Amino acid sequence: MKKLTTAMAVGAAALASQVAADTQGVSDGEVVIGSVNDLSGIFAAVGVPAVNGANMRFDEVNAAGGVHGRQIRFVVEDNGYQIPRAMQGYNKLLNRDKAFAMLLSLGTPMNVAGFKLLDPKGIPNVGPLSASRQMLQEPMDNKFIGFSSYYDQVQVGAKYLAEEFKAKNLCTMYIPSDFGKEIAESTKDLADSMGLSLAGETTHKPDELDFVGSLTKLKAAECDVITMALGVRQGITVVGTAKKLGWSDVKFLNTSAGFLEPVAMVPGGVTDGLYAAAGWRDLYERAADPVPGKFIADYKAKFDQPASGFAMLGYSAADTVVRALEAAGPDLTHESFIAAMETLDYMDELTGSQTTYGPDDHRGADDVVISVVENGGWKTVAVK
Repeated sequence: MKKLTTAMAVGAAALASQVAADTQGVSDGEVVIGSVNDLSGIFAAVGVPAVNGANMRFDEVNAAGGVHGRQIRFVVEDNGYQIPRAMQGYNKLLNRDKAFAMLLSLGTPMNVAGFKLLDPKGIPNVGPLSASRQMLQEPMDNKFIGFSSYYDQVQVGAKYLAEEFKAKNLCTMYIPSDFGKEIAESTKDLADSMGLSLAGETTHKPDELDFVGSLTKLKAAECDVITMALGVRQGITVVGTAKKLGWSDVKFLNTSAGFLEPVAMVPGGVTDGLYAAAGWRDLYERAADPVPGKFIADYKAKFDQPASGFAMLGYSAADTVVRALEAAGPDLTHESFIAAMETLDYMDELTGSQTTYGPDDHRGADDVVISVVENGGWKTVAVK
């Protein structure tokens, strides 16, 4: 009986090794997670801290022995927020590094382009740094997002502002990419549903920084609320330019793409009064709470720089992957990982969000949080 038991154990181990050998990016001692991120482009203020946060979580796990004996190797390629560079990154990660799954890949158009390579292989795409509805486009089986979509954020945020300030005219400023078009579409749909006028819209190149002409046009159109789908620096410049033009009775709304601490901390109160609709509450607004407070201190100690909301999201998304790897068991395949993701149901104490996935629900959290910049920080005004 002892020999039979030993033989069965050896056979099971051999089977697990064979499963790992047959699954891209998985070996007995390692699992490879990839990311195509923006480390140098217009959304580097999002991508860099998110990657740091993910590395922080994976370092913790690896130091404790990994998951089921496997170390997590996180390989990141910089897309500079450019599709050609993104495709180079995807090709390298999938064909050279043999990534098992993708995590935190940044940019709506970059993710959509990458799906053409991921979907045929069944490679999971987890927690992309895009809130576009396209992140759950069919086939949806291998796609998992963390929070509400840009479309929903605009629907909730712009409606709140329109009702709160008795707006009559909605307007939008956007980069004409998949990212920007979704926000513009949501703005138009909200205007129709509320019986308001879509009084004006302007489109912009990703590197554009002179908005005097566009704002003069929108001011003449008597815009009351303007939604924005712009780069981080662009959004700051728009709000600052409007104030220089003496336009003080307009409300600007960012989505999660512009919900960053540096936006709120611009000296001189440049962004005071700017609103954002996102899927989470500001990290520093909850700094007195134990888990966010510890994260802020640990991040500062590790990277010698302040933590940010997107560092928090990177850590949280990496933690989601770790939970799924644990639940998938030692016989790790894409199928077992996806099935494990669909069982996750937990309170994420770091983001303050209930995170729940299921076979028909690949979005972790559903709330939309509306915040405004006051005195150099973000303040929550409503949760819908």
